[in-house]
Amino acid sequence: MSVEPQPTPESPAAGSRGATDDAATTAARPAAPAASGKGAAELVRFDAVTKRFGSQTVLDSLDFTVSSGRHVTLIGPSGSGKTTILRLLMTLLKPDEGRITVAGTSLTHEERGGRLVPAGEKHMREVRKNIGMVFQQFNLFPNMRVLRNLTEAPVHVLGMDRAAAEERARELLELVGLTDCTDKYPAQLSGGQQQRVAIARALAMRPQVLLLDEVTSALDPELVAGVLDLLRDIARSTDITMLCVTHEMSFARDISDEVLMFDSGRVIESGPPEQIFGDPRHERTREFLRAVV
Repeated sequence: MSVEPQPTPESPAAGSRGATDDAATTAARPAAPAASGKGAAELVRFDAVTKRFGSQTVLDSLDFTVSSGRHVTLIGPSGSGKTTILRLLMTLLKPDEGRITVAGTSLTHEERGGRLVPAGEKHMREVRKNIGMVFQQFNLFPNMRVLRNLTEAPVHVLGMDRAAAEERARELLELVGLTDCTDKYPAQLSGGQQQRVAIARALAMRPQVLLLDEVTSALDPELVAGVLDLLRDIARSTDITMLCVTHEMSFARDISDEVLMFDSGRVIESGPPEQIFGDPRHERTREFLRAVV
């Protein structure tokens, strides 16, 4: 199977037609294949999700689910649709077709007048409270000190008391090893420190699912191990659900309950890490792993 070229537009306006799925058709589809454990509650669901950038189909009628408490890693070549999945969940992009559900509530649609219609911004904001994301480029507020970077969203989005938000922020800064950085601005921190702050900021919202988008790709090589070790600790010591995009295969092997191999907008193989990395069944998976491991 040929590798899909990297889509150049990454903005919501890039060729988007809006969410136009027929709810009745979607509801009649068979259950999506699960990246999950038996008995676990379903947390994220993609039903026939398609995303295009102009004439380029980045996700092609994608079906999959992720269960609560699971750590699921998406691997595959650049341009295969992995990051697009995370951006759809954060509503930075909208699907052209299909539906996305988070914690039992549709992210992409809402009911109005007895029928499902594309969701408005207020509805998406409410559902999005269940989701935290750590970006490649940190995306910290440069004009705010570290402590305020962590408290701004809990106070203004969740309505948390500022004193409680600051207490939570200090606990998280201790977790990521940055208790001495509360009064610093992002520009005064190293790249690794900024990414640790970004991780703490995402956790400050107490999300049900944490999205990790190539979180070490912007770091100097000597800083990568520390950030990955921190994420390993979080994965092992909390019950937070993780959906991770990474090219760090040893990290994916360590933290994952399930690994999904993507190519050309589709999942071509999925399974536990010992199977995907030890005995991949699809030739495209074997070819990809030979190139990156």
